[in-house]
Amino acid sequence: MKKVSLKDIATQAGVSTALVSYVLTNKEKEARVGAVIAKKIREIARKLNYQPNHIARSLKSGRSFTIGLIVADICNPFFANIARIIEDEAKRNNYTVIFGSSDENVDKSGDLINVLLNRQVDGLIITPTEGSEEQIRQLKAQKVPFVLIDRFFPGMEASHIAVNNYEAAFHAVSHLVKTGRKRIGMIAYKTTLHHIGERKRGYKAALKAHGMTAGNTLLKSARYSHLKEDIKVSIDQLLSGPHPADAVFFATNSIAMEGLKYINSLGVRIPDQLAVITFDEGEALDLFYSPVTFVRQPILEMGKAAVRVLLEEIKDHKKETEHICIDTTLVVRKSCGSR
Repeated sequence: MKKVSLKDIATQAGVSTALVSYVLTNKEKEARVGAVIAKKIREIARKLNYQPNHIARSLKSGRSFTIGLIVADICNPFFANIARIIEDEAKRNNYTVIFGSSDENVDKSGDLINVLLNRQVDGLIITPTEGSEEQIRQLKAQKVPFVLIDRFFPGMEASHIAVNNYEAAFHAVSHLVKTGRKRIGMIAYKTTLHHIGERKRGYKAALKAHGMTAGNTLLKSARYSHLKEDIKVSIDQLLSGPHPADAVFFATNSIAMEGLKYINSLGVRIPDQLAVITFDEGEALDLFYSPVTFVRQPILEMGKAAVRVLLEEIKDHKKETEHICIDTTLVVRKSCGSR
C-alpha cells in the first residue's frame, strides 16, 4: 500500500503542500489558514489515513518530538489523571509522551531517566523520589530540559510546578477545628520529601494557631513499602487510650484509601465518631458511605503548566527557571460533619 504524502492531501484539497503542513502541525493560525480550509484538510488526512513521517521530521528539526514522564505511581489516581492531562496537552503540541513509574524507588528513577534519555526524548517531566537530588543535578549538568511536578527540592534551581502544601494543610486542619474536633491526628508518609514536610508543618501550625497541642503524639508515619501494616498501627494508636482522636487528616489519597478500609473494618462511624479529611481526591472516595472531604489539587492547571514550561525550555535552553505554585481547594463533604 502506497504511503499517503502531504502532496496527496494537497491535491485533493486543492491547496499547496506547505498549507497542508501548517494545518497538520497545528500552525494554521500562524499561517492564517481559514477554519473551513483547515477542517477540510484534516478530514482528507483522516480519510486517507495519513501517518506523519516522524523520522524525517526528527532529522530535519534535530528533535524526537517525544517527552519522558516519570511519576511516583501510575496506579495512584492523582498521577494517572495528571499523566493523562500531560499526554493530551503534549499531543496538542505534536509531542508524544513515554511514561514510567518510579514506585518511590530512587534506583528505578535513575534507570528510567537513563532509558528515556537513550530513547532520545527532548525533555523530561519528573515527580522526583526521595534521594534523587543527584539525578536532578546530573540532568542540569547535561543541560537536559526538564520540569519537576508535584514535588521539588528547596534550594535547587530547577523549574517546578507544585501547590502550596503548607497553606492547604493549614486550611484543612483549621476546618476540622471549626467543626468542633478537639484531638486531630495526622498520618503521612515517612519521608524527607519537601511536600510531605510542608503538609506536616501546616498541620502543626493549624493546631498551634487554635490553641491546641502541636506535638507529635497524634502525628503518625507510614512507610511506602509497608503501607497497610503501618496504617493499621497508626490508626490503632490514634483510637486507643483514654483520649482517642476524634479526627484524622490523611496526607495523601493512597494513605486515605488504606486508612478508610481499616477504619471501616473496626466499625468506627464517620463522621459521628471520627471526622476525616484527605489530600487529593479519588473516585473511590465518592463511593464511601460518608463522602470524604478532600483537598483538591489543580491537576489540569499543573499538567498544562508542566508541558508549557518544558516545551519552552526545549526551544530555549537559556530560558530562566519557573517556580509555579497553584492554589488548592478544600471540597467539604459529609466526612467531617460538625459536632
